Amino acid sequence: MWSNKKPETLQTAQPEPKNLTVNPPPRTSAATWEGTTAMSTDAMRPMGATADRATARLGPSLHVKGEISGNEDLVIEGSVEGLVQLDERKLTVGATAKVTADIIAREVVVYGSVKGNLRAKDRIEIKKDGSVNGDLTTARIMIEDGAYFKGSIEIDKSGEKESGGSSFSRSAVPATAGAAPKTI
Repeated sequence: MWSNKKPETLQTAQPEPKNLTVNPPPRTSAATWEGTTAMSTDAMRPMGATADRATARLGPSLHVKGEISGNEDLVIEGSVEGLVQLDERKLTVGATAKVTADIIAREVVVYGSVKGNLRAKDRIEIKKDGSVNGDLTTARIMIEDGAYFKGSIEIDKSGEKESGGSSFSRSAVPATAGAAPKTI
C-alpha cells in the first residue's frame, strides 16, 4: 500500500511542476537584475531624494566663494561666501556649515550658521542649534527652541494673492507677521 501512496504523491507532485512553470518569473532574473541595479543607485541617494530630485553635497572641508545656483537640492556642510540660488529646490545648511551668503530657495533648513538674507517660496526652518543673522522672507516659518535668530521676518502671502486674496490682506502682512510664528 505504501507503494500505492507514493505514486499518488507523485501524481500530486505533477501539478507542482506546473507550479514550477509558474515560478519562472523569478527565473527571469534579467528583469530582476535590472530592477536591483536601479535600486542600488537609489540606495546611494540621501534620504528624501527621489529619482527626479537629486541632492548635491558640499562636504565640511570645502570652502566656496562666489555664486552657487542649480536645479537640485543642496546640503552644505562646509563654508560658503556669496550667493546661493536654488529657486525651486531645498537648501539644507548642515550643523558644521558656516554660510555668509544671501539664499534664495523653495525651502531652507538651517542646522548651522547663516549670515545673510534668506528668501524661501515655501518655508524656512531654523533648528535648535541653528543660527541666522539676517532678514527672512517666506510663506511659512519655524524656529525651534534654542535656535538663534536676529533680523526681521516677512510673511510672503503672494501665493494667496494669486489665488484670490485681496490687496488689503497683502498690506496687512506686517501687522500679522509678529503673530504668524505662533500660529504656523
